[in-house]
Amino acid sequence: MKIEQLYTGCLAEAAYYIESNGEVAIIDPLRETAPYLDKANAEGAKIKYIFETHFHADFVSGHLDLAEKTGASIIYGPTASTEYDIIQATDGQSFQLGNITIKVLHTPGHTMESSCFLLIDENGKDHALFSGDTLFIGDVGRPDLAVKSDLTREDLAGLLFDSLRNKVMTLADDVIVYPAHGAGSACGKNMSKETWDTLGHQKEVNYALRADMTKEEFIKEVTTGILPPPAYFAKNAAMNKTGYESLDVVMERGTVALDIDTFEAMANHEGALVIDTRSKGEFVAGHIPNSIFIGIDGSFAPWVGALIPDLKQPIIIVCEEGREEEIVTRLSRVGYDNTLGYLNGGYAAWKAAGKEVASIESISATALETAMNGGEVTVLDARKPGEFSAEHVENAVSLPLDYINNRMNELDKDTTYYIHCASGYRSVIFASILAARGFDKLIDIDGGYKAITENTSIPVTDYVCPSTLKN
Repeated sequence: MKIEQLYTGCLAEAAYYIESNGEVAIIDPLRETAPYLDKANAEGAKIKYIFETHFHADFVSGHLDLAEKTGASIIYGPTASTEYDIIQATDGQSFQLGNITIKVLHTPGHTMESSCFLLIDENGKDHALFSGDTLFIGDVGRPDLAVKSDLTREDLAGLLFDSLRNKVMTLADDVIVYPAHGAGSACGKNMSKETWDTLGHQKEVNYALRADMTKEEFIKEVTTGILPPPAYFAKNAAMNKTGYESLDVVMERGTVALDIDTFEAMANHEGALVIDTRSKGEFVAGHIPNSIFIGIDGSFAPWVGALIPDLKQPIIIVCEEGREEEIVTRLSRVGYDNTLGYLNGGYAAWKAAGKEVASIESISATALETAMNGGEVTVLDARKPGEFSAEHVENAVSLPLDYINNRMNELDKDTTYYIHCASGYRSVIFASILAARGFDKLIDIDGGYKAITENTSIPVTDYVCPSTLKN
């Protein structure tokens, strides 16, 4: 028996490769199928089953392409309804994989179809639980993504409480828990950086598994402090339920090298959005006017999903040579399938052709201190509300990057804004979006809040001041 966790850091997502006696099951695969096909081929094994713990909201799963290429059956838990062929398993149904068994445990709460998969080894012993978004390490799944007219998030939290107590916590303490996500995912509130644990240890340290917790206490704790889900979540869940275009087609369309004239025409006349994926330093120094910075070496796909509301938005790319396929792949993971190509030769070719370029003013934290000592300045904090509440520059205004599209009307083009985040990635995204909307009095703080606290005496506070810029 072989179990391999395939963890993707930018999405904080874990897929699983399980093999026994030449037969393979994949749990919660990402959009691209090559990693799973390559592993099975290397072992001389055949992919027999594709198990989905639920309709994922934070990424587009690879189940359809993988099933098409292997003939494997797609298995969901009870109540899952799709527009393609699946096995809709019953609670407690078992599937034989080589010498082991995978048993379906229906665990509604995160979503109604949510299910865990219990691996029973060759000796008939419960070995591992693939818990999806029902149970994380240190947390549980958020109960607000499947809210409907007849179900509130409190109703779902109550179902999750019952699922955990009746289906999960009754298992032996030595059962290994393999969740679908780790720290950084928006599918929970406070996940651990660890990506697996024993159930017994989770019973000791996970707040949601306290033995003395009442259902009312559980509901209150899991529903308190949940941030609104990213806008793309519902759309990704719908794609996973109804189906989507083959990744092979998406990749062929998206990895076309565009000459400067074609690229410029798409940006200026055909409504394509230019995303610059280079480093923040390169973008600050020089970029194509009206392009949006979302660096590939940060939380690229989640920020694309949070900031670009239309999954069908035509996108063209400025990137480092050799990373074109990676970028189109990562866009497709969150449902952005309408990438139309990349600038051949990148920004260097654009600049060499004598085309107009733009830059962002960026100053050190000490220069910010000098400006603040010289008079009143407006500091925008682009970090998340929790980061701001913990500590922030005195009199700074909280305007999280997540909410920039909805709060643009609070900003004034005649005001100079000093923008920072934690280290500089989000603030450059923030500034690029404002610049593309016609704001030109923007100053990025290089190094962000970390540099401010380490290199200056600028006063900070945990007092939460008003977070609006206009009355």
